[in-house]
Amino acid sequence: MAHLRNIVVLTGAGISAESGIDTFRDGGGLWERHRVEDVATPEGFARDPELVQRFYDMRRAAVLTKQPNAAHHALARLEREWRGELLIVTQNVDDLHQRAGARRVLHMHGTHLNAWCTACDARHRWSGTLFDNPPCPACDTRALRPDVVWFGEMPYEMDRIHAALRDADLFVSIGTSGAVYPAAGFVQDASALGARTLELNLERSEGSHWFDETRQGPATRLVPQWVEEMLGG
Repeated sequence: MAHLRNIVVLTGAGISAESGIDTFRDGGGLWERHRVEDVATPEGFARDPELVQRFYDMRRAAVLTKQPNAAHHALARLEREWRGELLIVTQNVDDLHQRAGARRVLHMHGTHLNAWCTACDARHRWSGTLFDNPPCPACDTRALRPDVVWFGEMPYEMDRIHAALRDADLFVSIGTSGAVYPAAGFVQDASALGARTLELNLERSEGSHWFDETRQGPATRLVPQWVEEMLGG
């Protein structure tokens, strides 16, 4: 591993599923109970804001009851002990990476535990409800919405993510479907720039053929094993 210094890790729903957080795409997942157009688009929010707010209030409350699992803790350990650069880019809107101790985390799709004021553009840590249309703590306008990137909106931190990919020696994708862009294209970007690429997933993703190596199994087993390898354990 001496030739590896800079690592970018992308995490998706599969890493948090083992903590009991519902995924959106699997059988019985959230999309089967709600149409994407109704709860995850700006148009759906404009049509029925109370439905959308109640949906995300339920997700926010559920996240607060979950705990990080062995995969989250292993990545936090890697962050602490890795001598090079490490960035965790997550598609997840939970805070389990942070609760496991990770600090270098970018939430490209936002987070359940923030509320965004569309009037003054302030973001606030938020653990309560939004369906009752509370005022913004900064400007007192009743214009708060979930700080979650919906379909048709631009993911956050893309400049920082692409800068990290340009410098990466290793790109690792954990628990992702390989179906949602732009994240699904990160492996191609990293590979084209000369990084080695590794997929850790319960099953092969839609983009598995782009990776140098794919390992299949639960994240709680694969991620701690891989971290042990990286740290020479």
